[in-house]
Amino acid sequence: MNRIARTLDRRRDRLRAARLYFVCEARPHGEDPRPLLDAALRGGADVIQLRDKELGDDELVAKAAPFRDAAREHSALFILNDRPDLVEACGADGVHVGQEDMAVAQARRGAGPAGIVGISTHTPDEIDAAVAAAGDDRPDQISVGPVWETPTKPGRPAAGLGLVRYAARRGGDVPWFAIGGIDASNVGDVVAAGAQRVVVVRVIRDAADPEAAARTLRVALARKAVRPDA
Repeated sequence: MNRIARTLDRRRDRLRAARLYFVCEARPHGEDPRPLLDAALRGGADVIQLRDKELGDDELVAKAAPFRDAAREHSALFILNDRPDLVEACGADGVHVGQEDMAVAQARRGAGPAGIVGISTHTPDEIDAAVAAAGDDRPDQISVGPVWETPTKPGRPAAGLGLVRYAARRGGDVPWFAIGGIDASNVGDVVAAGAQRVVVVRVIRDAADPEAAARTLRVALARKAVRPDA
């Protein structure tokens, strides 16, 4: 097995083991993101994503540095939102795209042979298509939601816990993460519906104690992992 294949396998293994995925803009609340990223990772985040649609190419590459460095220091994955063409320049492990952005195979070509690719799903049909895909069309990860409406996805209606239950039944061996309005007050409902992994933004980004917020979610997710029927 060559170096590229080994790197891709390691990234996929880490993705399968991941439970908590934190998405953040380049300058949360106008501040240096590094302290927030470190806190989230100490609290149990396994994946961090840079999502900032307002930045040009050069600025996005420059702003990726604290995300890349924090992920490396904490042995986490660093994912870039929407820009497979900048994965290598940003030092990211892969990319996440939406249904309307591009096909998985196209994103994979842009991200490079060792880059992992995730895609958002909002309906049972989209989940089925992702799970049934093969070769370069098959995503390494899917996000399922939004479970509840969230201002980070304006105009996207809530899919509800029913979609989480569907993913739990039909998600197969593709790692999937519930996303959308998840916080400490409802993560138990998401876990009860069958999720073992979640993506969050505000509950960590806006917390007075981001590390504690991440740890609370991670503990709730760990309860699922030890259930006999998990």
